[in-house]
Amino acid sequence: MTPDPADLDRVVRAALEEDLRYGPDVTTAAVIPPGTKSVADVVARQPGTLAGLPVAAAVLDAVCPAATFTPQARDGDRVAAGDVVARVEGPLAEILTAERTLLNFLTHLSGIATATRAWVDAIDGTGAFVRDTRKTVPGLRALEKYAVRCGGGVNHRMGLGDAALIKDNHIAAAGGITAAFRAVLAAAPGVVVEVECDTLDQVGEALAAGAALILLDNMSLDQMRSAVAMARACPAAKLEASGGLRLENAREVASTGVHYLSVGALTHSSPALDLALDVGLSAYRGRRYASCRNVTASRPRRRRDQPAGLPSVPRPTARPASQRRPHAPSRRSRHRL
Repeated sequence: MTPDPADLDRVVRAALEEDLRYGPDVTTAAVIPPGTKSVADVVARQPGTLAGLPVAAAVLDAVCPAATFTPQARDGDRVAAGDVVARVEGPLAEILTAERTLLNFLTHLSGIATATRAWVDAIDGTGAFVRDTRKTVPGLRALEKYAVRCGGGVNHRMGLGDAALIKDNHIAAAGGITAAFRAVLAAAPGVVVEVECDTLDQVGEALAAGAALILLDNMSLDQMRSAVAMARACPAAKLEASGGLRLENAREVASTGVHYLSVGALTHSSPALDLALDVGLSAYRGRRYASCRNVTASRPRRRRDQPAGLPSVPRPTARPASQRRPHAPSRRSRHRL
């Protein structure tokens, strides 16, 4: 179920080039002392289904091969708010440079997996499957379809050449379903052919032509039931419901007897799952230092009267009374004026 390594390398490099095209991370370079090492946790902020850990690991490896990425869960796992899903250890500057790209992939793909899982749960026990579509973000199709699988769904065709889908425009151009179906079989005899049907008459024509898959486009529940009854005479044919599907009516649609529910929203409209990288930075007077677990960095020597763990800073010298600014009233006191 892992994503294709070639796709992984391509999208990760493109994302990092986008983030670093104007130069290195100037904020991190200014704030993090050289040589600082840290441990950080990737934490779920809300419940959901995880997807994209191999992508996150690839991002970190591309930015800093010396860093380690240790998953604490697996893609496809359900996670609760507060769960640590991965641990990152290495140079803090490089970790922070990779942070946003790493999280962009992980939150987006986990959002797709979470939405898919909700649909799969909704139709559990009906015998139907949730399928995705080609309505994907350009360049991310392979990863988004991987996320659908992590959520328990199944993939529709990956592109235009691995399966045929005869749609209304093809039917109009060919002069009918039968003519379009025969043309595709003649041109690509080994390809699975699916036919989009708007009416029951079209379903009958597609079945007579020998279609192995029939997509029922925007049909009512009664029409779907009738189409299922018609298809019983062709046991090899499978039916796919599409158009107007909502999570609220998913089980009712699946109960008509269709084999698949086609849900384009899985990849084009799923909200991101909220995940964050918790490093735990603390700001001290004069300069910032990392204070998370296992942090190592060169620090100034502390004064004898200074508590351990705090950086050495000069003692503030009191200003003469003539140079002191008058005390500004608090917000509450200003409201009273």
